[in-house]
Amino acid sequence: MVPKLLIVEDDAATVVALRGLLLRAGYEVVTAADGREGLRLLFAQRPDLMVLDLVVPELDGWRVLNRARDVSDLPVLVLSGLEGVEHRVRALRAGADDYLVKPFHGEELVARVEALLRRVGHRQWAGEGVGEHLRLVPERRAVLWYGEEVRLSDIEYRLLWLLVRNRGRVVTTRHLLTRVWGDSGGTGGDRVKFAVLRLRRKLRRAAGPDSRDPVEAVRGLGYRFVPGDEDADGSQSAP
Repeated sequence: MVPKLLIVEDDAATVVALRGLLLRAGYEVVTAADGREGLRLLFAQRPDLMVLDLVVPELDGWRVLNRARDVSDLPVLVLSGLEGVEHRVRALRAGADDYLVKPFHGEELVARVEALLRRVGHRQWAGEGVGEHLRLVPERRAVLWYGEEVRLSDIEYRLLWLLVRNRGRVVTTRHLLTRVWGDSGGTGGDRVKFAVLRLRRKLRRAAGPDSRDPVEAVRGLGYRFVPGDEDADGSQSAP
């Protein structure tokens, strides 16, 4: 199957150049001239990779990136005229997989796209089922847990989705603070602890006290999401 790429870029000349490069490289290409249209196409088309400018109308690229990370782990290549290292660091911490500064060389861009697609396997979308009893519903900031809908706050939803994206692996408290709360200093670990407690209470109320807790704490490190009935050595049931 031919990989489908979404370009979110408002400069017409850049879109023409990108589209030509990527079509010649063998990809299917869809384009959006603003952030709102980019998100609409993201949900409707479910592309394999997104090329994203940070300065686009309607919704800027930062908000598009954050929203994309709420619903998918597809690779994102930021293509921006913002050159400062602070912009690169902010984009990578917000969930971008690569960052290329304009003006760019066409062969380098295609090579970066190829490398990102090689590194990423099956992409998980939030509307898909996760494990035996969990399904995420991004449009309502909710989950279906044991068949019951559970409404979550933005923080709780982002926390659960980040854990789901890394299911089976430990996500450190510092990484959760950076990605969910935007706390690049990695301080305020109690916020993670109490957000996990609130999330667990909501899941328990929906499915009953005997239902399995999918969010496990790993002493001194962080948390992980364990779908199904996998064992989780080194974890404990309370944060």
